[in-house]
Amino acid sequence: MRLTAKTAIITGGASGFGAGIVRRFIQEGARVMIADINASAARDFAEEMGDHAVAHTVDVGDGASVNDMARTAMDVFGHVDILVNNAGVTHLPTPLDDVSEEDFDRVFRVNMRSVYLTARALAPHMKERGAGAILNVASTAGVSPRPNLSWYNASKGWMITATKAMAVELAPKGIRVNALNPVAGETPLLKSFMGEDTPEMRAKFLSTIPLGRFSTPQDMGNAALFLCSDEASMITGVAMEVDGGRCI
Repeated sequence: MRLTAKTAIITGGASGFGAGIVRRFIQEGARVMIADINASAARDFAEEMGDHAVAHTVDVGDGASVNDMARTAMDVFGHVDILVNNAGVTHLPTPLDDVSEEDFDRVFRVNMRSVYLTARALAPHMKERGAGAILNVASTAGVSPRPNLSWYNASKGWMITATKAMAVELAPKGIRVNALNPVAGETPLLKSFMGEDTPEMRAKFLSTIPLGRFSTPQDMGNAALFLCSDEASMITGVAMEVDGGRCI
């Protein structure tokens, strides 16, 4: 069991990629906090996962809510080994000058501000313990942007840079920081990226992925498991593509 005795917080853990990461971590022995803004979904999924899971409702863009999440995790687990910043949103495909301020603020609040808030809440704890792993779920959009998703692309590019900056600063404290860059996947966000979920639109997206399929929660769970396990103890500051070759 590759995560025996490890504890983890996974934001956006009740569905999509987050749920895939939760399942994989629990399969490998971790105790996991499923942190999600959807309270009922988090609770139902935690019940499905059994004794190794606990649900917590969090707004990752709100400092007080994130601090409460961190305190609760430490009360329940005693310590936190792994943080996965998976919660994310996008705006619908829209010309960059037509995206509303409301949509812009929402994307940056969830995709960027959350990384700052969770680091502020949990980095001191990890520094004190001299160990920890932080994983930021970014996107191929931050490496190879698609048109009409400009501000989402920018938020994920920021996350990749933040990952590298955090890795450099926290490495002397024994804390590793990495990122995953998934391609569009079979998750609730897929329709938002495509604008409309039609066979024609799916074929258009798939034509840009050499391996010919979307990423899955299982793909993300496997990649996250490696980067957060001791097997990756010499890896930090990496943004690993889980993209079927899209960024080649």
